[in-house]
Amino acid sequence: MSDTAVSAVINVDIEGPQISRHVYGHFAEHLGRCVYGGFYVGEDSEIPNEGGIRLDVVEALRALDIPNLRWPGGCFADEYHWRDGIGPKEERPVMVNTHWGGVEENNHFGTHEFMALCELLGTEPYISGNVGSGTVQEMSEWVEYLTREGDSPAVRERKANGREEPWKVKYWGLGNETWGCGGNMSAEQYALEARRYATYCRDYGDNKLYRIAAGASDFSYGWTETLMKQLSHLGCQRVERPLYQAVSVHYYTIAGTWADKGSATEFTEDEYYTTMWKAARTDELLTGHANVMDLYDPTKEIGIVLDEWGTWWNVEPGTNPGFLYQQNTLRDALVASVHFDIFHRHADRLVMANIAQTVNVLQAMILTDPETKALVLTPTYHVFQMNKGHQDAASLRVDTLGALPSREVGEATLETVSISASRKDGRLLVSLSNLDAEEARDVVIDLRGGTIGEVESQVLTAGALQEHNTPQSPEAVAPRPHDGVSVEGGKLRVHLPAHSFATVSGALA
Repeated sequence: MSDTAVSAVINVDIEGPQISRHVYGHFAEHLGRCVYGGFYVGEDSEIPNEGGIRLDVVEALRALDIPNLRWPGGCFADEYHWRDGIGPKEERPVMVNTHWGGVEENNHFGTHEFMALCELLGTEPYISGNVGSGTVQEMSEWVEYLTREGDSPAVRERKANGREEPWKVKYWGLGNETWGCGGNMSAEQYALEARRYATYCRDYGDNKLYRIAAGASDFSYGWTETLMKQLSHLGCQRVERPLYQAVSVHYYTIAGTWADKGSATEFTEDEYYTTMWKAARTDELLTGHANVMDLYDPTKEIGIVLDEWGTWWNVEPGTNPGFLYQQNTLRDALVASVHFDIFHRHADRLVMANIAQTVNVLQAMILTDPETKALVLTPTYHVFQMNKGHQDAASLRVDTLGALPSREVGEATLETVSISASRKDGRLLVSLSNLDAEEARDVVIDLRGGTIGEVESQVLTAGALQEHNTPQSPEAVAPRPHDGVSVEGGKLRVHLPAHSFATVSGALA
């Protein structure tokens, strides 16, 4: 163990806020090959499917215990009219997906297919409604179609399309990026629209809606404040007008500019550190929005939903630029691990997060090869898998002693060791990231108020930051058993290789 080991303390008997399982949520947009060719291959496909839904994708995602799936967008949501996606497939109208490649959308994957996918995955649906080009009546009737029992025009319509009983659909987004592709509205204009749409998205029976207002881009704290003013007055001790239950925010991690974001697989060490610093700014982002919300909602009744996050690179050469298909390296995995540590620290306000996106788009869990039909699990997938024990666990505070190792990134500083911890069902789970591209690190954690006996540990790393998985090398970046862990005298000792992510778990005593 190095003399320069990172020292930390965890009081394992002092529980913090519960980490919502929903911060491990996902996002599926009608974009590129996320839905068609990813989740949905059609009933006539030679790929094993159920009702057209690709079963190996379902199996892989079930292993992650994914808690929710956001659909149908994204920008696509605000040009999507849900009645185009119900009824016999051959009768559904074709539309043009103007946001993503200008391709034709045949609407074969619609409401019933999405709900069937959620049932196969064992996950909760999160539907993003159309505020940009839709109407209040349209969204109101979608809620009714999905969730109302008894009799009504929308219920009869649902039954005629083969679904007798209503579904449970708790999560509803009141538009998407209304400051941009969702309508180019001002904050004040959208706030009034959110009040109106929230009013007519009704609870039916025991299906209680959790309405999510379309929130800010990045660090636009004024947008959040405008939305909070609709719910409460400055300094109030309670929320007075529960029109919506959460406010969203979007934040993507890129190394370059929006015009030239950089390559997913060919990047320098400097670009790597810039990426990690930008990922770490998620903590600043959530802190800033939470501070604004605290002024109007000090009892934290309203949640933050980070329903789009992840890396965004230039598309892979030779692919449709509107399909946002990118590879996924060890760098992306470390971006994910850093995000989750931040999410765990914000468990008092962050109620949901959705990585963009689940299959074949941006920072995907899964890549499918249209030629070989192969399915590849990305390095990011493995971070979700290694971390799934944090879902609905009690967060544990991690206090580090002294300054953490760091690197200068331009005029900023990046701490290169990140740690979070939780407990659930009598077990401790600690997640640790070493972001240093070249230097290994040792971490010593003083476990107070309890200890653990035999531990299980995995490590995710590779020979180079640029390594990634392909159909030919599907496990180039995959978790391995980690033997650089020991428990002695109530201290957990972990060796972290350069550019690595590790988890350590064990029964608490």
